[in-house]
Amino acid sequence: MSPVREDFREILRLVRPGSRVLDVGCGDGELLELLIREKGVDGQGLELSHAGVSACLARGLAVVQGDADNDLDDFPSQAFDYAVLSDTLQSVRDPKHVLSELLRIASRAVVSLPNFGHWRVRWALVTQGRMPETRALPEPWWSTPNIHLCTLADFTDLCRNLDLRIDACASLVAGRPARPIDPAKAIENWRAEQALFLLSRRTEAPAPAVQNDLFAAPQFIDPAARRMGRRRARR
Repeated sequence: MSPVREDFREILRLVRPGSRVLDVGCGDGELLELLIREKGVDGQGLELSHAGVSACLARGLAVVQGDADNDLDDFPSQAFDYAVLSDTLQSVRDPKHVLSELLRIASRAVVSLPNFGHWRVRWALVTQGRMPETRALPEPWWSTPNIHLCTLADFTDLCRNLDLRIDACASLVAGRPARPIDPAKAIENWRAEQALFLLSRRTEAPAPAVQNDLFAAPQFIDPAARRMGRRRARR
C-alpha cells in the first residue's frame, strides 16, 4: 500500500466521523475512499476527468462527472458538512466563485493549495528569472494545469473579501509532518510550501473547540474574528 499523502492525513484527522462530505476534484478517489473507510463518512465525489470517474467507480465510490466552475451551482445549499478541495483551487477558472460555492453547499470547507510565496519559488524567480518548478509545482509552465497560482497572503485576502473565517491552518512541506500556522504572519508566506485551511462563514458558529480535531494544536482564529469576540465580551 502506498503511503498516505500528508494533506490527506491531515484532512482525515480534521473531518468528524459520520459527516456528509463532498470531495471536489476527487481524482481517482483515494481521499474519499480513505475518509469512508477510516471515518465512516457519507461521501460523494465530483470529478472532471473520465479516467478519474472510472477509477472512483472501480473503488465503489459515489461520484458524478462535473466541473467545479459550473456544476457546484447545481448542489443544494448546506447539503454537506464538509466540502473538500484538495490541491485543485489553483486550476479552476474562477477561484472566487468556487470558494464561495463550497461554503454555500457545506458548513465547512477544507482547502489545500500550493504557496507561490514559498522561498524556493522566490529564489528561482530571482536567480534564474524563470517560472519555478518545485515539489509542490512540478510541471513546467507550458504544461501545468495551474492557472491561478497565489500566495498565502493572496488567499487570506480572498477569504477576507468573501467574509470567510479561517478556523485552522497548517503548513505542509514535503517529507515533514504538518505544522499549525497563523497564515497572516509574513514569515509563514516564506516557509509554507503548501497550506491546508479549514474555513467557515462568519455567520456560522465557530467550530467546536476540540483541539485534537484541528491539526492537534490550538485553533487559529483570524484577527478580525478575535477582535469581534473582544467587542462582544465588553458589552
